[in-house]
Amino acid sequence: MNQLDAIHIYLRVAELSSFTEAAESLGLAKANVSTAVQQLEAMLGTRLLHRTTRRVQMTHDGQAFYERSKDLLADFDELKTLFNDQQHQLRGRLRVDMPTAMARGLVIPALPQFLREHPQLEIELSSTDRRVDVVREGFDCVVRVGTLHDSSLVARPLGEYQLINCVSLAYIETYGIPQTLDDLAHHKLVHYVSVLGGKSHGFEYLDDLTSTTKYIEMEGAVIVNNADAYLSACLAGLGIIQVPENGATAKPYLESGELIEILPAYRSAPMPVSMLYANRRHLPKRVRAFMNWMIEILKPTLS
Repeated sequence: MNQLDAIHIYLRVAELSSFTEAAESLGLAKANVSTAVQQLEAMLGTRLLHRTTRRVQMTHDGQAFYERSKDLLADFDELKTLFNDQQHQLRGRLRVDMPTAMARGLVIPALPQFLREHPQLEIELSSTDRRVDVVREGFDCVVRVGTLHDSSLVARPLGEYQLINCVSLAYIETYGIPQTLDDLAHHKLVHYVSVLGGKSHGFEYLDDLTSTTKYIEMEGAVIVNNADAYLSACLAGLGIIQVPENGATAKPYLESGELIEILPAYRSAPMPVSMLYANRRHLPKRVRAFMNWMIEILKPTLS
């Protein structure tokens, strides 16, 4: 039995948590299934499965091998159709990451149509606001907003978010509208940090005279670490926020009048939006197709 066949057998055992059910689904003898897994374990030098009389469960190494094996078999299937440009043959798993608001407001609503066009794709969509480790966590591509620091990754610039300063009607009723930067001494800011315990820079704006970013320390009773809480705190009247003008987070509330732009002459510098992926010589077709689709989805929101 070749190694690809053995890997395929292992995936079925892992997915069904049963040697017997895996053997039945593959039309093989249970002894052959058990032998294939044992040979894999011997080749890898590690135990892939915990076996008890009641169930079969992946070990930590088995889980890691399972994830990589799914990608390997999908890549092999793609290799067999390397010179066939018919997009309907895209198959396999995609693991992607993007900001929470982007996933919720833009990507997920459009995803059903993409999956109707490519029904054999499986998408794992991470939408936390932390910066994932693209290589270690096995992501095919990620979308990042802001300055990039991952020099080992390939970065594809998509455009920029134009940022605006916003407050809610509830905030205006309590504090009024600041007209100058000096007025901010009497106002509140919703502070955003990527990790709780970190320090907020305060109110950020681009100095037109020097073309540099400057910060003003501001009071604020609330510190958040994700986009949804950031917006909710502003809508509740807790302070000023600085968000993309055409982003999925604020745009509906700006259009309805629930959010009001303030201090338009003191906007933050635009935030670059980039797509990152590991430096692979040949990107799988499924990854290229998803990346191109994402670019079209994001284009109307970027400048």
